[in-house]
Amino acid sequence: MALAQAAADEARRAGEVPVGAVIVLGDEVIATGFNHPIRGHDPSAHAEMAALRAAAQTLRNYRLPGCELYVTLEPCLMCAGAIMHARIARVVFGATDPKTGACGSVVDAFANTQLNHHTSVTGGVLADECGYALKNFFAKRRRLAREERDARRAPESTLDLPSNKN
Repeated sequence: MALAQAAADEARRAGEVPVGAVIVLGDEVIATGFNHPIRGHDPSAHAEMAALRAAAQTLRNYRLPGCELYVTLEPCLMCAGAIMHARIARVVFGATDPKTGACGSVVDAFANTQLNHHTSVTGGVLADECGYALKNFFAKRRRLAREERDARRAPESTLDLPSNKN
């Protein structure tokens, strides 16, 4: 999870929501990824998707049996679908996502017995640390937006205005 957190920090430095992912096969890290939908103009450029693409290229196979995915935030439904299609054996995530989480927070895609592939899921690993990185990112973003808004609303400097005292 520490490597996924480092990948999330790359996303933060790029101005993206700090989510990072790592894919491991046995004891070997085969891929990492971080969020970059804004920079990439790509709504599917989530950390998990980037890591899945990189792992598939590394293994030269769209199926990733036996691989484990570590991600700092609970996967969304899009990512959960890709994880299942890739045949990832296990997902380990940090913080839960109460707005779009697909591992039990909003829906539990992996619990659906009708689907043809079943991935085991472990959540809450370093949840406080992963959640803090996200909360801190959004708090800073809101603060900067407020400062920009307040700067636009501020009256022009009174130093440049003519005086009414004659």
